[in-house]
Amino acid sequence: MIIGVGTDLIEIERVKKACVKEAFLLRAYTEEECRQAGGNITRLAGNFAVKEAVSKVFGTGFRSFGPREIEVLRDELGKPYVNLYGKAKEQADELGIKRLFVSISNTARYASAYAVGEGD
Repeated sequence: MIIGVGTDLIEIERVKKACVKEAFLLRAYTEEECRQAGGNITRLAGNFAVKEAVSKVFGTGFRSFGPREIEVLRDELGKPYVNLYGKAKEQADELGIKRLFVSISNTARYASAYAVGEGD
């Protein structure tokens, strides 16, 4: 059963400007996300769009947790997946979300993401 859906669209240039500040990187991304991205701003923008989309699945946005509590990684084929931590994990559990499906697309200027939260 689908419990929630979320989508987001972000300007890659905006993320590029924010990522110049180390404080933003530390606040928004996990160490593993930064390692996997390898400085690829398009990938970081896509990851941030996923974080926003997942927060919308919960229906809360980033009210009770921060972006680092939603980790966006890629499997060996490049498919994105999400790990939840802290309050984001608690929120998903309270809503009965067992699985999150995410998809990322981008153009030269924008990154977009779609997320679906599924329960039993």
